[in-house]
Amino acid sequence: MQDLVIYNTLHRKKELFQPIAAPNVGMYVCGPTVYGDPHLGHARPAITFDILFRYLKHIGYKVRYVRNITDVGHLEHDADEGDDKIEKKARLEQLEPMEIAQHYTNRYHDAMRSLNVLPPSIEPHATGHIIEQEEVVKQILANGYAYESNGSIYFDVEKYDKDHHYGVLSGRNITDMINNSRELAGVGEKRNQVDFALWKRAMPEHIMRWPSPWSDGFPGWHCECTAMGRKYLGNHFDIHGGGMDLIFPHHECEIAQAVASQGDEMVKYWMHNNMITINGQKMGKSLGNFITLEQFFTGEHDTLTQAYSPMTIRFFILSAHYRGTVDFSNEALQAAEKGYERLMNGIEDLARIQTAAASDENTKKFVAGFRQKCYDAMNDDLMTPAAISTLFEACHLVNILVDHKAQISADDLKELTEAMQLFAFDILGLQNERGANNDAREEAYGKVVDMVLDLRAKAKAEKNWAVSDQIRDALAEAGFQVKDTKDGVTWKLDR
Repeated sequence: MQDLVIYNTLHRKKELFQPIAAPNVGMYVCGPTVYGDPHLGHARPAITFDILFRYLKHIGYKVRYVRNITDVGHLEHDADEGDDKIEKKARLEQLEPMEIAQHYTNRYHDAMRSLNVLPPSIEPHATGHIIEQEEVVKQILANGYAYESNGSIYFDVEKYDKDHHYGVLSGRNITDMINNSRELAGVGEKRNQVDFALWKRAMPEHIMRWPSPWSDGFPGWHCECTAMGRKYLGNHFDIHGGGMDLIFPHHECEIAQAVASQGDEMVKYWMHNNMITINGQKMGKSLGNFITLEQFFTGEHDTLTQAYSPMTIRFFILSAHYRGTVDFSNEALQAAEKGYERLMNGIEDLARIQTAAASDENTKKFVAGFRQKCYDAMNDDLMTPAAISTLFEACHLVNILVDHKAQISADDLKELTEAMQLFAFDILGLQNERGANNDAREEAYGKVVDMVLDLRAKAKAEKNWAVSDQIRDALAEAGFQVKDTKDGVTWKLDR
C-alpha cells in the first residue's frame, strides 16, 4: 500500500494518512445547497474529493464516502439572519421548496456525471435527518453548551471557549470576537453575536418546519453535517472535506458541536480545497459572479469566447494543486483544452507504436520508473499537476516511438499503456470525449483520408511533387496531420 501524505488543516501541516480502522476509511464532504444551478465553484470540491475517493480505493482502502445535500437551514447570512436560501428561491418561482431542492439536486447530479465525478457511497439530505439533528441539540443542551431563546436554540460560544478552544481550526482569536460583540449583547435572541443557531423557531410565513421540544422550526445549517457524519461514519472518522470558505464558520462550528455533544472531536483529518476566482474574487452565487457549468459546456455566457467540454473543465481544475487558487480566464481554459488534447492524443498513439525485440536504454529506464513517479506525485498530498506533468513526459516518449526515433519492447509498451491509462482515466478520472459517440465519424474520416492519401501516393510515384504537396497542404488546412515515415504514411485529426 502506498504511503499517502495529506495536508491536515487542523494542524496546518502535511501528515501521513493513517486511518482510524484501516483498511476502512470514513470520509465526509460538504455537498451543495441546492437552490441554483451548479457552477465552476461547485466543480472544484467535487473533483478534488473525487480524486481522493478514487485514489484511496485504488491503493487498497475500503472507503465510505458521504456527501450531503443541504435542502434546509442554510440562511442567507452566516449570522443566522435572512431567509432560508431554498425558501427564498421557492417564493420567487412560486414553487414548493422541495420542488426547488429536487430540481437543483437533479441539475447538480447531471453536471457531476458530465464531469465524471463518481457518486458518493451515501448522499443524505438534511430534511431526511431532522430527528438526528434534534438529538445532537439535546445532547449539547444537556452538557450545558447551549441555551434556549424564544423557541430557538443557540450554541454558547463563550462558555464552550472557557472549557475548550473555539477557533482551533480557523486560528481565529475568539476571545476578541466575543469582546467585540458585547456592545451588541442583548440585541435579538443571542447572548453574544458569535453564538450560532442549532435550532431556529419558524416564523408564521416559514414553510419548511418540523416539530421539536422547543418550537416548530428547522435545524441550523452547521448542525446537519455533525448529525449526518455521526450517523453514517460514527463518533470518530477519518476525513472531513470541503472548500476553504467553509473553514469558518461552518467547520469550526462542526468541531464545537461534536466536542460539546460527545466530549471529543469526531474528525482526524480536515482537508480543504481553495477557491475558483474571477479577477481575484471568489466565484459564488452570493456574489453574482458565477458561470454555471452548463454555460461552460454550451459557451453561452458573455465572458466566454467558446464552449468548453466537461473534460476540459476537469483538466483545468486538476492542472492546479487543490490547495492553490485557480483564477478563471478564457486563456487558461484554452490552455487546458490543448493540454487535455495532447494527453488524449498521446494515449491514442500508443496503439500506433511498433514494438522491437528490446527497448533501448532510455526508454527502458523511463518505463521502469514511470508508474512510481506518478504514485509519488499523488502520494504528495494529491499533487495532480505533477502527475499530469509526468503523463506529458510519457506523451513525449510516445511521439518519439511513433516516429521510430526510439525502440520499445512489447512488455514495456504494455506497462506504459496500462500505467498511462490507469493514471489518466482511473485515478485522474479523465475520459476520452472522442470515444464511442465519434466512432462513425472517425470511420468516415478514415475512409476519405485514406482515399486522398492513395491519390497522393500515386502522384508521388509519378514524381508529380506539386500535386503531392498540394494534397498534403489541403489536408493540413482541413485539420489533418500527415506524416511520411519509413513504414508509410500516417495521419491523425488535430481536433
